[in-house]
Amino acid sequence: MAGGPNKALLAEIASRPGRDTLTSVMLKWSFILTSLFFLAALLFAPLIIVFAAAFEKGWEMYIASFHDSDTLAAIRLTLTTAAIVVPLNTIFGISAAWAIAKFEFRGKSFLITLIDLPIAVSPVISGLVYVLLFGAQGWFGLWLQERDISIIYALPGIVLATMFVTFPYVARELIPLMQQVGNDEEEAAITMGAGGLMTFFHVTLPKVRWGLVYGVILCNARAMGEFGAVTVVSGNIRGLTTTMPLHVEILYNEYNFVGAFAVASLLTVLALVTLVIKSLVEWRTGLRKH
Repeated sequence: MAGGPNKALLAEIASRPGRDTLTSVMLKWSFILTSLFFLAALLFAPLIIVFAAAFEKGWEMYIASFHDSDTLAAIRLTLTTAAIVVPLNTIFGISAAWAIAKFEFRGKSFLITLIDLPIAVSPVISGLVYVLLFGAQGWFGLWLQERDISIIYALPGIVLATMFVTFPYVARELIPLMQQVGNDEEEAAITMGAGGLMTFFHVTLPKVRWGLVYGVILCNARAMGEFGAVTVVSGNIRGLTTTMPLHVEILYNEYNFVGAFAVASLLTVLALVTLVIKSLVEWRTGLRKH
């Protein structure tokens, strides 16, 4: 008799919502295994293939692939483009996020729409727009030729195209974060006599610094890996206007598979380093829930 109520209580607890049942456990593991399968097929397998093909003929051939002058030029151009684009987009992202999150003004919704535009527009289309503007037959082409200014098929065009596809990243990370922080501390600082710049650098920026780092990391990753927009404005001039993704395509089309996958492996390593830094930032800011 004494065990009857206890069994009934245990049965009631086991049947309560949220308790693991055989069906829920099977469903949970089916989702987990499905996710692992897609990760293995779409992520891990290509990564393994990239490194396996890069080292197929040994370390010597792998290292020799980076002694090629065109490969070194592509690496330099990629790093140079990222070094120009990321700081400029960081300045824009901070300015746009501060204006949108802290002030009310006419055209605010339109500005937010413009920030989201590169996400909706194909990178190839954005590159074509710059060709129509600054190309030899473009609106400003004759004016630029008369002054011996090269934008298309040169570094400025690559920078412009890369800036277009990457400028939402910093702003999109900072806007919701600044809105969540609110204006109370800024208003208190101004009341105590702090100026606008002092308030921004000593109150606003410290509270969003990890979100800023997160946005910069994403911007840098996209800048180094951009292909569509850059291939339109660069002209694929080997050794001059080919970035690392474009150079991979050139080497692959020439059946230089070791060289192509060697450069691709370098891009992969840079991407993995970016993911590690991104994960550390997420852990630091508490974005990842355990």
